[in-house]
Amino acid sequence: MDDQRRLAEFQRRLAEMPGLDEETFKLLGLQLERREQRSGYDEQGRLKVAVYDAKSYDRQSFDAHNQQQQFALHYLAAGLDAGTVAAAEGCKAVCLFVNDQCDAEIVGQLAARGVQMIALRCAGYNNVDLEACRRHGISVARVPAYSPHAVAEHTVALMLTLNRRVHQAYIRNRTGYFVLEGLTGFDMHGKTVGVVGTGKIGQCLVEILLGFGCRVLAFDKYPAPQLAARAGVAYVELEQLFGESDIITLHVPLFPETYHLIDQRAIGQMKRGVMLINTSRGGLVDTRALIDGLKTAQIGSAGLDVYEEEAGVFFHDLSDKVLTDDVLARLLTFNNVVVTSHQAYLTREALSNIAQTTLDNLREFEAGRRGQELSHAVVAPGG
Repeated sequence: MDDQRRLAEFQRRLAEMPGLDEETFKLLGLQLERREQRSGYDEQGRLKVAVYDAKSYDRQSFDAHNQQQQFALHYLAAGLDAGTVAAAEGCKAVCLFVNDQCDAEIVGQLAARGVQMIALRCAGYNNVDLEACRRHGISVARVPAYSPHAVAEHTVALMLTLNRRVHQAYIRNRTGYFVLEGLTGFDMHGKTVGVVGTGKIGQCLVEILLGFGCRVLAFDKYPAPQLAARAGVAYVELEQLFGESDIITLHVPLFPETYHLIDQRAIGQMKRGVMLINTSRGGLVDTRALIDGLKTAQIGSAGLDVYEEEAGVFFHDLSDKVLTDDVLARLLTFNNVVVTSHQAYLTREALSNIAQTTLDNLREFEAGRRGQELSHAVVAPGG
């Protein structure tokens, strides 16, 4: 039955009902309007939120900060993609993490299901099509900072593990091979460390490195004046940083201009035997170029908490499956490479901050703030 026939049938039935005056029609319209306004809420009037890619530690931290159960949080073990977007049906907001797929097509499907808010429980937003969100009127907010100390400290943990061969010593000793041959490291004191990106995480890291007695070369499009004034810190261009650093560590967001910042050309400019650390975004490093650098010993060691093709691998149990990513499989064969699966942020303090800020973003949304009105809004350029 087409819409015109449906309307005619509706009008006929109304005409047969006694006592339907203008006031009754107004009340009926008001009731329908209220019903529409309340879609996306549960029976208790709580905003329904689909929380994708939710692990046990996510549930614990969010439940602890969901005061008086203000929000109806529906935890989903699966990440957001074309096969799971239907799980957002009936929810007015979704909560996403770094590897959830939120391209233009999925944004459109979320909008069609009534979703009006994307609450990112991370700082990065390169996986979200912001222009599509703008077109569909979906607000996006993130967690710009949680615990910079967590990531900075994990960065140093990777440096020390590689330098002192802790991972190799652990494996040897577990098998009863208590031999020190091949485990010689170097003093961190006096070494030059290149810090690419001096936001909150980079600044925390510099403080730790200065405590070791390192010389720090820093690069950032927007240098931090208080850092530039510190003894032992100098802002330089990337080429100089690459050429003089014994260790290089990355702390910049992933944008088109930073994609494969570390490529074959950049690696060729580095000191032979340099240590490379990446706890920021996988796409900053051309992994194939990194492998070539490791094979030729231009790269002496690498510590990676992120990987450019980590979606579908990191945060998943693949212990009973064959690793089909040939590039990652090759990377894992090097004994001078340590890979952690995006765990740099994983401290109790960081999880608490993430949950608190994410729920605060949802509270602002429920209070009527939209788009750039949100404290931690992310919008398309010019949006």
